[in-house]
Amino acid sequence: MRPGRLGELLPVTLPVVQGPFGGGLSSVELTVAVSQGGGLGSYGAHILSPDAITALVARLKSATDRPFAVNLWVPQDGEDEAVDPGPHLDRLRPFYEELGVPVPTGAEAAAHPDFDEQLDALIAAAPPAISLVMGPPPPRLVTAARRLGIVLIGTATTVEEAVALEEAGVAAVVASGSDAGGHRGAFLRPVRESLVGTFSLVPQVADAVAVPVIAAGGIADGRGVAAALALGADAVQIGTGFLATRESGASPVHRRALGTPEARTTVLTRLFSGRTARGIPNRFVREMSAHEELVPPYPVQNALMQPIRRAAAAQDRPEYVNLWAGQTAGLSRPGIPAAEYLAALVADAEKRTAPEGTAATAAG
Repeated sequence: MRPGRLGELLPVTLPVVQGPFGGGLSSVELTVAVSQGGGLGSYGAHILSPDAITALVARLKSATDRPFAVNLWVPQDGEDEAVDPGPHLDRLRPFYEELGVPVPTGAEAAAHPDFDEQLDALIAAAPPAISLVMGPPPPRLVTAARRLGIVLIGTATTVEEAVALEEAGVAAVVASGSDAGGHRGAFLRPVRESLVGTFSLVPQVADAVAVPVIAAGGIADGRGVAAALALGADAVQIGTGFLATRESGASPVHRRALGTPEARTTVLTRLFSGRTARGIPNRFVREMSAHEELVPPYPVQNALMQPIRRAAAAQDRPEYVNLWAGQTAGLSRPGIPAAEYLAALVADAEKRTAPEGTAATAAG
């Protein structure tokens, strides 16, 4: 497989981007494995402090001479407003008690790294690529990226968002369909008005923008890769498939949930972080479903849920873990090494995109 227009932006040899995982699900090992394999490894850094971002980029640069991306979340309106966590803590108190973890304080619930300070640190560290979700890049980031030769990638959930990102100055657009696992990045309209399936979104985005388009959501094997490229994508971004690999930062209980019959069903929920995300429904999601519209926005709800998520993962209790997964999670292969998964993905896609008769001729 050739890297296409993605290869014109970065010295990758494959048109494959590893989806960036936030909330501790990323790992240096996975990012490096994908980059070393010829793709674009990615690391989700939205919960990291500026100093941690500086250290992360230095570590990645020392671990690989191949390109990689570091991802940040753009703040959304209303997320900096003061919220009284009291009523929300009361709803969660039985879960804290069941898992034996202390109830977080209001100060803990309000703490979150400052985006501008994160951005300053990331620009200074100068990774080969910076990707963003939840909004367009600030003008100063566009200016700095062009000056430093950093490839800037934005994420769109609608055609309108893709056009806005191109106008803002990104070098490539991820067309993230509603099939994708994890957090939805809608920023021009509410999430409920921005749920376009990947294979409806990709060709429309490819027609609407001139920059390279990276298809994301519901792509887990060579069939999905071949389909996305046929619809006009220049590359694919795969999240859940890589989340299931041995090197990912997902907990064992999370990885085991992927590739199971239960993983064939996913839902959109705000319960774990205060932002809408797709995951496998479990006991917590079902019992708290009536409170979907009552939970506080990110980052407050995220902080309130953090002790529950961490304790549940440590205690091997999937009923309380945020089991982020896309709609093709049932195709995942939990525990497979990332390099092996990437190689199999490419081989399968090449077989499906080869001209008719090529495989037979090559075989003899």
